[in-house]
Amino acid sequence: MASFKPTKVPVYPKLGEKVTQDTLYWKNYKAPVQIKEFGAVSNIDFSPVAPHNFAVTAFTRIHIYGPFSQEPVKTFTRFKDTAYCGRFRSDGQLLVAGCEDSVVRLFDISGKVALRMFKGHTKAVHVTDFTSDRYQILTGSDDYTCRLWDIPNAAELNTYQEHTDYIRCGVTSKLNRDLFITGSYDHTLKVFDARVDKSVMTMEHGQPVESLLLYPSEGLLVSAGGRYIKVWDLLKGGQPLVSLKNHHKTVTCLALSNNGQRLLSASLDRHVKVYNTTNYKVVHNFDYAAAILSLALGPDDESIVVGMTNSILSIKHRKHTEESKEIMSQQRRRPSYRVFVKGKNYVPKQDDYLVSKPVKEHLAKYDRQLKKFNVSKALDTALATWLRRRQPEVTVAVIKELDRRGTLKNALAGRDEEQLSRLLHFLIGNVVDTRFAPILVTPAEMILDIYKSVIGQSALIDRQLLRLQNLLETEINLERELLEVLGMLDTMFATSITRKEVPYSDIRRSNGLAQGEASSSKPELQIT
Repeated sequence: MASFKPTKVPVYPKLGEKVTQDTLYWKNYKAPVQIKEFGAVSNIDFSPVAPHNFAVTAFTRIHIYGPFSQEPVKTFTRFKDTAYCGRFRSDGQLLVAGCEDSVVRLFDISGKVALRMFKGHTKAVHVTDFTSDRYQILTGSDDYTCRLWDIPNAAELNTYQEHTDYIRCGVTSKLNRDLFITGSYDHTLKVFDARVDKSVMTMEHGQPVESLLLYPSEGLLVSAGGRYIKVWDLLKGGQPLVSLKNHHKTVTCLALSNNGQRLLSASLDRHVKVYNTTNYKVVHNFDYAAAILSLALGPDDESIVVGMTNSILSIKHRKHTEESKEIMSQQRRRPSYRVFVKGKNYVPKQDDYLVSKPVKEHLAKYDRQLKKFNVSKALDTALATWLRRRQPEVTVAVIKELDRRGTLKNALAGRDEEQLSRLLHFLIGNVVDTRFAPILVTPAEMILDIYKSVIGQSALIDRQLLRLQNLLETEINLERELLEVLGMLDTMFATSITRKEVPYSDIRRSNGLAQGEASSSKPELQIT
């Protein structure tokens, strides 16, 4: 007697995201460390010198965090109102910040009290930065002005009033101490030279500008405003190169990877997107729990720090190979596993006498019922809620096996309203799936044949049958349209193929006619 063969469940390919080098690189971070701040985190800035602490500006405080600390190592609280844009100097010794009270404060990292206070703006100062010579400060304010300040004398050097709306972002050149760029809510970017009393270049972004970023070569400038990110060529007079629109809400901040080959943008839509700076295509995406206001990358991309509107600071640290090896060594298999597989790979020698032990085969519940010829119960087991939702291929395999045995109609018949509703629900969810459609069409036809006499007796079954009908009609219409498109494409491809012309004389010879015979056999046309 032949042994029972269990139902063969086919393995379908899973469609997932394409694994690239960028995917492996940007996913190689630990679980994020989340720190609750006192207010929305508006700015994050890493110190350029080791140990690369970072300053977090939130509400009326600026916290300095160490690379791996979860508690601030330093706190500046001498602000009467909301602080903005805490930035380190290139030597990491000084920090400058603006404030809602229009005063710009300069701090020594080792102290607590402000070294200098620069007064001159009339409204909130949202932009601060140091020039490359370390002795001047750039500020931008809601009073439509940007100003240059001298640090040793605590004096104002120059005022530029060319913008017609709030100035919310700015960046200084690291190669030339006299050049700086500002972005405003008047939709413009302006390049200034401290040796001249007015801007030397103006670019139109088209949206209120939220963030600016200069490439290390300073030949390219990136601006973010609204849903748009634009790249400008400063060496060609501010010519626009690329316009990107990948976010669903306003883009709030920009960052550049350590090697300058990846651009990062964060938005109020809770996403951080990574772009390839060669073709500006999105190569990776991070999701966060709330709208993002600030973003910063640590040196060598060792950490990603994100500040959100819900006052949460999220810090991701990169995994290292040594740590992964330690984790693998800790996850050693228990001795019971070694005992279980002992002798599995042993190969008997030529003179050995092998005593085979029958292996007990464990059958699934639906297979046990099929073995007893309980076809209706086998189908009910395959239609269990957890199985049909998580593994629909198992349910389809049981239906295919019943059809192969010729007992599918018996399994479908004699069902009450609840059982029939469960079966129709499964068909509605999977009949248009290309993997299952060839198999599920047969039970759908059988159900209509079996239960057509009771249509109209149950409102639930009638609604499901109408849904199934509408689903099939929509699918048929889509397939018709696709066939029409396929016919159009075939016609286009056929006309685009270049045809080779065969000489006329060669055709005659191939037909067995000489050139003279062919010419003599041609009928002459006579015009009457």
